[in-house]
Amino acid sequence: MNDTLARYIPEHAVRPVFELIVSNQVHLKIVNERQTRHGDYRRSLNGKHEITVNASLNQYKFLITLIHEIAHLAAFEKFGRHIKPHGNEWKITFQRLMVPFIRPEIFPQHLLPLLARHFRNPSASSDTDTTLSLALKQFDQQNDKNYVFEIPYGSIFRISNGKIFKKISVRTKRFECLEISTGKTYLFNPNAEVELLKIN
Repeated sequence: MNDTLARYIPEHAVRPVFELIVSNQVHLKIVNERQTRHGDYRRSLNGKHEITVNASLNQYKFLITLIHEIAHLAAFEKFGRHIKPHGNEWKITFQRLMVPFIRPEIFPQHLLPLLARHFRNPSASSDTDTTLSLALKQFDQQNDKNYVFEIPYGSIFRISNGKIFKKISVRTKRFECLEISTGKTYLFNPNAEVELLKIN
């Protein structure tokens, strides 16, 4: 298990993560990329704690996602199954589990203040914290995608499910985009990755 973990998370995180997996009796599965989620926790019918994490994540995102899912398990075990999945009990548990990893041996120096700020009040997904998300994405493998915030207004782009949009305006921190086929307007986070089809 340690050898497997070492392929996906920073070296100095391997031992403490392994200890968390063992102490929480986690059955960890590393799976092919899913567009809708980075990771998942479920308790199977036979009582096993199953956590899946996308293999495509960079080592820092993988670590955060794995701790995120272990926090679900630990919060349910401590506070009961009726708590909200990303409620206060989960936030407190996620903070407690994650804080020992926010150190320079594990994360690059420039990520540490962003992580410290995010974990004062962690959100359901680090992707909704635009500053942290963009900082983490610099460690992803190169691809031909653009961020919504980078492309000019009037540009046509496609998202992962094949739907095509036109970027039309900005509303507070998000971008208003028109779905070409329906005429409906949707809001996109600045760090949403899209495939640019046509620049206006």
